[in-house]
Amino acid sequence: MIRARGLSWLIGLGLLSGCDDAPRMERGIDDCEATLMALRVEVVSAEGARVRGATVTATNLTSNESISGVTDSDGVTTAVNERLAPSPVRVVATAGAKVSPASRVEWVCDTCNCVPEPAALTLELSP
Repeated sequence: MIRARGLSWLIGLGLLSGCDDAPRMERGIDDCEATLMALRVEVVSAEGARVRGATVTATNLTSNESISGVTDSDGVTTAVNERLAPSPVRVVATAGAKVSPASRVEWVCDTCNCVPEPAALTLELSP
């Protein structure tokens, strides 16, 4: 009798260990991309050389929220992304005392993402 009761406990624990309380459901296919769309910004000197370590700052003209990034060894950053959308964005580059003229970027949005127009900028630092 004791042996049968111990066996039933063992079977019950084995069945319980295979269960969890996680809900089961089929996941639909998400057509939206999980990654943020980004603006490619290249910074060049007045002579046309790519500038490494320049700071690029984009500011939403409605909310005044901003995102900054630093250019890589190719003078490029993709730090500016659709978190600033859908309002227009002002983009400026700085390197030391040198500053680029401001450029304006619009974001074209659909139900999933916002894409920058233009898709890429080249900002030239003042001489």
